[in-house]
Amino acid sequence: MFASESFGDWGPIRDVKDPHKYVLKFMNVVRGEFQIVSGINYRVVVEDNDGSNSAGKMYEAVVLDQLWMKTMNLTSFTPVLKNRFL
Repeated sequence: MFASESFGDWGPIRDVKDPHKYVLKFMNVVRGEFQIVSGINYRVVVEDNDGSNSAGKMYEAVVLDQLWMKTMNLTSFTPVLKNRFL
């Protein structure tokens, strides 16, 4: 998964539905990518799911996963401008 990526570069997450990457049960994951740093940053674009039929709001979440420390930290969670990542 990470062999072709360079340290600090962002690369696509192959399976955005994989629960090991992040747990966002109330949202739909639209897109994701990873970055190898001191651990792995996961940057995902998520859509809120309020149960209505209208389009949800989009957010970008960045999570730092440091497996050797057994930690996953949400480092940012911000609204996405329309069509920025789509």
